[in-house]
Amino acid sequence: MHDQVSTDEELAALVQRGDVERFGMLMVRYEPKLMRYGSRFLAQTDDIREIVQDVFIKTYQDIQSFDTTQRFSPWIYRIAHNTFANELRRKSRNPIRLPDFDILLSHSAAIESSDSESERASLARMVERGLNSISPKYREVLVLYFMEELSYKEIADVLRVPVNTVGVRLARAKSALKASYTERNISYEQ
Repeated sequence: MHDQVSTDEELAALVQRGDVERFGMLMVRYEPKLMRYGSRFLAQTDDIREIVQDVFIKTYQDIQSFDTTQRFSPWIYRIAHNTFANELRRKSRNPIRLPDFDILLSHSAAIESSDSESERASLARMVERGLNSISPKYREVLVLYFMEELSYKEIADVLRVPVNTVGVRLARAKSALKASYTERNISYEQ
């Protein structure tokens, strides 16, 4: 009989002790997050489900190395980052097409600023073009911070860079995005 386990770290500790069912609970919690992160990181959705399954397989295989005194989220995001980066390298011969990045804008801003579907589509294309101009290392920081809502410390853990580097990359990403919009005479608000 299983008592209520609330934290990811507690679930991971139980999995480490052989309670395989608890890993399923972690999968349920993280599948939507990793699907979202992967689709933004890889700029594709074709085989994202398979790649996320690979992340779960690697997570399960490495679960004994997880330190339950640390947060689980940055640990699994690091595994996802490595898996997605390997996939990008594997497919580097193919051009990368970024997904619809209108999600960068708040839902209400997108609705308020566009009266029609065509205006909304135009706005989405504008954001996508702006992000296409940003280096992947900057794009990834934007995704982790604004979309996945990770803290600077968690992003630093995922990317294995100092916390200050996260701040620098985020500032440079914003500047690059602003410059991209300025070049095309598009107003930009931070």
